[in-house]
Amino acid sequence: MEQAYMNHKNIKTEIDIKKSRFISHIARTETEDDARLFIQKIKKEHREATHNCSAYIIGESALIQRADDDGEPSGTAGVPILEVLKRESLYNCTVVVTRYFGGIKLGAGGLIRAYSQSAAEAVKDSGKVFLVPMIPTEIVLDYTFTNKFEYFLGNENIEIKDQEYTDKVTYHLMIEEPMVEKVRETLKEITSDTFWITTKDVEMAERVLVL
Repeated sequence: MEQAYMNHKNIKTEIDIKKSRFISHIARTETEDDARLFIQKIKKEHREATHNCSAYIIGESALIQRADDDGEPSGTAGVPILEVLKRESLYNCTVVVTRYFGGIKLGAGGLIRAYSQSAAEAVKDSGKVFLVPMIPTEIVLDYTFTNKFEYFLGNENIEIKDQEYTDKVTYHLMIEEPMVEKVRETLKEITSDTFWITTKDVEMAERVLVL
């Protein structure tokens, strides 16, 4: 089964469980080398930590999966992190959970829950993106029509990638293929057919998953 999403933001989160600090770091990693470099980076930053446990999945088909307990009892850290990535259908993603031991042992079950919770918090705060076919589109129109056009774009959740201001306004957009004709018809109505539109070949582009 193919994974559906990549993480949106590279961030870190932190939770405290029975005086132990669990700091989760999540990053987009396109290759296994990227994943290893990210893990090494976190281990270097937190060299004083008790453990830096990690997991990653590379590729939509999840052919590359790795988990590392980094000294925690076998199966209590890396695998629970990996299971979160699988459950959330993430790929090209690496999570490192850094633990600073607080003096209270959690037991195997407690460790599994702690590492799972920590990884899940990072995934939640990072957000998800997915790939969709998009048409790079350039639109030129008079300033008179910008308010109505931008209101339309907002309602349709079409992101403005860039704008240029000269004697007219140029919009650079990425539009989902089925929406191109609706944009064209709306512009005809708004501008009385006084606009210019140029489209390019389809590209795969990221869209943020809105929950």
